[in-house]
Amino acid sequence: MFHKILIANRGEIALRIIRACKELGIKTVAVHSDVDSEALHVKLADESICIGPAVSAKSYLNMKAIISAAEVCDADAIHPGYGFLSENAEFAEICSNCGLTFIGPTAENMRLMGDKIRARQTVIAAGVPILPGTKEGVQSAEDAIKVAGEIGYPVIIKATAGGGGRGMKVVHSPASLPNAFAAARSEAQAGFGNPEVYIERFCERPRHVEIQIMADKHGNVIHLGERDCSIQRRHQKLIEEAPCPVLTPELRQKMGECAVAAAKSVNYSSVGTMEFLLDQQGNFYFMEMNTRVQVEHPVTEMVTGIDVIKEQIRSAAGLPLRFTQDDVKISGHSIECRVNAEDPERFTPFPGLIDGYHTPGGLGVRVDSAVYDQYKVLPHYDSMIAKLIVHAETREEAIQRMARALDEYIIEGIKTTIPFHQRIMANREFIEGNVDTGFLERLLP
Repeated sequence: MFHKILIANRGEIALRIIRACKELGIKTVAVHSDVDSEALHVKLADESICIGPAVSAKSYLNMKAIISAAEVCDADAIHPGYGFLSENAEFAEICSNCGLTFIGPTAENMRLMGDKIRARQTVIAAGVPILPGTKEGVQSAEDAIKVAGEIGYPVIIKATAGGGGRGMKVVHSPASLPNAFAAARSEAQAGFGNPEVYIERFCERPRHVEIQIMADKHGNVIHLGERDCSIQRRHQKLIEEAPCPVLTPELRQKMGECAVAAAKSVNYSSVGTMEFLLDQQGNFYFMEMNTRVQVEHPVTEMVTGIDVIKEQIRSAAGLPLRFTQDDVKISGHSIECRVNAEDPERFTPFPGLIDGYHTPGGLGVRVDSAVYDQYKVLPHYDSMIAKLIVHAETREEAIQRMARALDEYIIEGIKTTIPFHQRIMANREFIEGNVDTGFLERLLP
């Protein structure tokens, strides 16, 4: 097992990793920007090192500074959390070359599954269903029109190296395709430094269902069931739950087996997530793989009782999985609300000083957050300040418990999305489980 882990992240995920490390008896090092000196992960880690100014490119994305910090404090591993450098293959290679263990998959895994076209080709070979689409990047609007005509409208244009909805355009007719194609390539170049795009058939009103996988370095791979992440705004998840309200045991098994097969086909080792679209007829299609721990991993922990972060660390240390597929049991229902420092109507960032803070409690309530009373929410980073998670025996009880917990959650001095979440918990369609990825677009003005 590791002696000391440097955490190359901030906020609630840095704190989450510190907690897992403490329970495993591992010392921790927090790195931070100069404006994060009073952050909770800095206060609770065994050591802390400032690695640069507020701007992420000069601190949390500064590979040289992070490696130097690890060498100075004699860490033997680096945990990247999610975001920042968590899916950066170059950083994983640099860690290895410097004698540091990158707590995550291999650089080759990240390159393969991070390239959407190569990932599609890989999962096809593993027997995983995908939507009809191109097997290579599309280079011109003329080619795009030809491909779309063969696939059938509507189609969606996606950035090969994309994520977060950037470089993604839905097209319903040949007339609108050239402009959409140019816009998608432009966004892809600006966002990822790679203009390449591909095209696939657009799945209308799908659910976004993902399978949590866990793998070790000995060839063992299991899945921990699914999460429904259909409540999204502009492709950004806001509410997640486990299990998916409409998945049958048979469909769960089939999706899980496909996720495991895809992971085994690339010799994957670490935790990761296979993301699928589930259509109205119960057909599922591979969308992409996230080669890191997900923001929404707590709902899986709540229904399985398995600590995803601990198992990720154990796997990186070369230890075998402690669980077989038969050991994984889904119990009850869990819901997570991402609480952002944003105007709940306009969803614009709302940084500032928190001058009153009270977290909800009671049976089945969990808050993952790194904020506290008199904490200043900074404008330099992501606006998510907390994850409120509940667990109950049934989905109906989980919704009621979440509504109660949201009522108790007090954050004063700034605006947050708590009122938005309260609205969703009272929404009849959500309560009945009648949602898809376009749910919020129809609900919000």
